Order: sequence, then C-alpha cells, then structure tokens
Amino acid sequence: VNFNGKLPEWVSAKDLILYLIGKIGIDGALYRALEFGGSTIDAMGMDGRFTICNMAIEAGAKAGIIPPDETTLGYVESRAKRGYEPLLPDKDANYEQVIEIDVSDIAPQVALPHLPSNAKAVKDVGKIRIDQVVIGSCTNGRDTDMEVTHRILKGKKVAPWVRLIVIPATQKVYLNMLEKGWVKDLIEVGAVVSTPTCGPCLGGHMGVLAKGEKAVSTTNRNFVGRMGHPESEVYLSSPAVAAASAITGYITDPLEVV
Repeated sequence: VNFNGKLPEWVSAKDLILYLIGKIGIDGALYRALEFGGSTIDAMGMDGRFTICNMAIEAGAKAGIIPPDETTLGYVESRAKRGYEPLLPDKDANYEQVIEIDVSDIAPQVALPHLPSNAKAVKDVGKIRIDQVVIGSCTNGRDTDMEVTHRILKGKKVAPWVRLIVIPATQKVYLNMLEKGWVKDLIEVGAVVSTPTCGPCLGGHMGVLAKGEKAVSTTNRNFVGRMGHPESEVYLSSPAVAAASAITGYITDPLEVV
C-alpha cells in the first residue's frame, strides 16, 4: 500500500489506516502481510508508523510492515540491546496487489459501530452525541498523540456530560507529559489522566461503557461489547477528532474547534 502526498490539516496516520480498512474491509488482507510505503510514509515519524502497523490486523493481515529507513534505524539504534540486520523487500519482489492512495483526498475519519471498516469522513457522520472519549492505548498513546491532544484541549473545557480519559501508552510517555505540564493542563480542562493501562479498550476497567452509551476512542477495535455493554457503541478516531469531540460533546471535525 503506497500512501503518497502531503497530509491535509488534522489528518494523521490513524486516519490513513481507517481509510484503508474502510476501502478493503476487515478481511481485505486476510492471511496476508500488508507492506506500507510511499512519500507520506517516508515523511512520517515512528509514532505514526506504529499506529498504521498496529491496525493492520484489523484488515485481517498477519503482519503490518514498513521497510526500515533512516527514521527506523535512528529509532532502533538508541534502543537495541543486541545486534540486528535490517530486512528489505527484494528489488524485484512481486506483490499480490498494489494499492495507491493519494492522501490529499483524505479527511479526518471515524469508524462507526461495530467494525473498523465502517469508516467515513467525520464531516459526513452527522451530529452524534457522545458520553465518553478515550485517548490513548497501544494504537494512539505515544508522544505525538498526547501533543495533539494537548494542543487542541489546552485552555478549553470538556463538555459537562462527557467523560474524557487520557491514557499514555508507556511510563516514558507519561513522564514526558508530566515534565511538559500537559497532565496539569489536561486535568484543568476536565480530563482524567491515567497511568499506562489497556483500561477500557477491552472493557477491562476505568471507563467501561453502560447500556446505550456512546464513546469516541482512539483504540483499535469497536466490536459489539468491546468496551462494555453489548448495547453500547464505540466510534474509532484519531486523537485530534477525539479531543475535538470531547469539547463539543458530539463527534466533531477538529477544524470546527481549532
């Protein structure tokens, strides 16, 4: 899958992978590997690359792969505890299918219940009132995710009927948030900031949905009962869409609040 072009404002890696899954379906890569490339990926940092590969499984893939480049090797070099050898696709590799996507045509996305493939542009969804927003998880709990969240929310207020739960992916991300004052700012706008945990993503704890409740979440799945009651609803989005929705109390395009 080749993503090419410059990302429009507030469109992120999460929007790209939701858009792709919306096009090929939850079985579009069944028993296959999804390899990602193109100029958009080349310009993307590791946080975005992790998000895209993380959700390859939601298209049925066995693996999500981005061939290593200078960005990857720079990330690995400071972390590797043993020797490694980069693996690259053969120059004459044959692919079962090649998908070309121009990212300039992609708007902020949301996946409606109850499948990650049920993706639409936020502007086409309509006015859906929500009860909860979850920003974090293994999909979108990294430094840049928290930075976007803070940038949109700072100085504003969460809608009074919305629970906003922010969950950094790791202790390192959590510490970075503390050192930069983001935790204080987010608490002041009305968020609950957790230590790293899967939390409500799999209906575990801390934000389990009740019957009839609706949540916007940056997690990876929105199956029936995924975050609680089988009659609750989960809408998947990027941190930018989730943060904007927390302010208005409705599923919202970030351009409406920033």
